[in-house]
Amino acid sequence: MEPNMTPRERFIAALERRPLTGRVPHFELVFFLTMEAFGKVHPSHRSYHQWDQMEEKERELHRQDMADLYVATAERFEHSAILLHPNPYREEETFRLIDLVREKSGDRYCLLLHGDATFAVPGGAYMTEFSYRLVDEPEKVKAEASAMVDKVLGLGERLRNHGGLDGFALCSDYCFNTGPFLSPSLFADFITPYLARLTKGYRDMGFYVIKHTDGNIMPVLDQLLQTKPHALHSLDPQGGVDIAEVKRRCDDQVCLIGNVNCGLLDTGTDEEVVESARYALRHGMPGGGYIFSTSNCIYTGMRLARYELMLDLWRKEGNS
Repeated sequence: MEPNMTPRERFIAALERRPLTGRVPHFELVFFLTMEAFGKVHPSHRSYHQWDQMEEKERELHRQDMADLYVATAERFEHSAILLHPNPYREEETFRLIDLVREKSGDRYCLLLHGDATFAVPGGAYMTEFSYRLVDEPEKVKAEASAMVDKVLGLGERLRNHGGLDGFALCSDYCFNTGPFLSPSLFADFITPYLARLTKGYRDMGFYVIKHTDGNIMPVLDQLLQTKPHALHSLDPQGGVDIAEVKRRCDDQVCLIGNVNCGLLDTGTDEEVVESARYALRHGMPGGGYIFSTSNCIYTGMRLARYELMLDLWRKEGNS
């Protein structure tokens, strides 16, 4: 392992596809099992409805507890980055949370926020309406897509000026297990140009950009690469995405983050979990540009022991 490199520095080196020796960086988009691990509800699961009724003393206790929990999670499970979930999701509270985590952890971890502004697979109640709109009023839909990008890039500028943040995870999901919600041609019209502008805007501000989407991305993989994120997450094996094939196709273009099978973590055998983790390491690690993680996140209902089993394998075999 390179001497004196912090987890943040190793995470950034992987995003920049620089070779690393020692253990490959590890990160989870979200770790929701904070009740089992620490006896505390995850920050994003806490009610914010009474925030305006709280005394400032109560608010400050809430802020401090959230920041402590994020740092404790990163320390216990050896994460190299922390994706913050401000609660309540207000700009001034986002700034405060960044400052508190930096105060408690220094520059040890890469700090990220959600930052997507592209159309995701719509919820079932809106799916038909959205599909009609793509045909009936395409220019209006594109204007909305452009306005969404403008809005979040404005926030990005304010976050850059504030300082302390390293980058964004773009978490609009585009795909089902069987393939993208939009055909590749529609994807090229309604997603790719706006994702490219969003990513370039963030990169021009000096931020790192991780593009997340579940499902089978292979029909639109080339378009995702054209938008030039630093990394792709989650390379979903339940959607038929083979990390070995993705590594072969785009190793020189993007860092890969994934792809231990979340379904197996839930319902598979211990042996299947170990083999999935081993496969991800074996095919992701060579040549650098790889960060070890699950194919989604450590979500509510998963057994903590299964995550710890995955980490045991990483500690034994995730070293170059």
